[in-house]
Amino acid sequence: MILEDTAEFAASLKPMRAICGLDLGTVTIGVAVSDNFRNVASPLETIKRKKFTTDAEALLAIIKKRELAGIVLGLPKNMDGSEGPRAQSTRAFARNLTKLTDVPITYWDERLSTVAAERALLEADTSRKRRDEVIDHVAAGFILQGLLDRLAFMGRAE
Repeated sequence: MILEDTAEFAASLKPMRAICGLDLGTVTIGVAVSDNFRNVASPLETIKRKKFTTDAEALLAIIKKRELAGIVLGLPKNMDGSEGPRAQSTRAFARNLTKLTDVPITYWDERLSTVAAERALLEADTSRKRRDEVIDHVAAGFILQGLLDRLAFMGRAE
């Protein structure tokens, strides 16, 4: 089930379960997970993309092992807010994934998440080789943390 509205997504989540964030690239998928209280996002791993069924199996194994309550996919919008081919590809990936799992899925505007991840890694004096290895799951962490912060804000606003 894909829920565009953050409040509907939040309402669909089982309590005390972590969620995962995905930075979907053409070559890799960055994966990050939250804690069970949904306060902090932690980069987990980068999956090398092969074909959809293989990629989905790897993701579903993580979801099952960690008993995750939901998935947030970074939606790569253009700087003007429009959606191009990459966003359409992300939406297609989500639609295909819903055929394999009943875990709720939502989107998070990922504009500049990779830039933020790159900046954080540079500030941490991470070598170029190491940055290339971790950038995708660090970007997934930024995507997930954005959603977690929004969920926390919504909880305080109620």
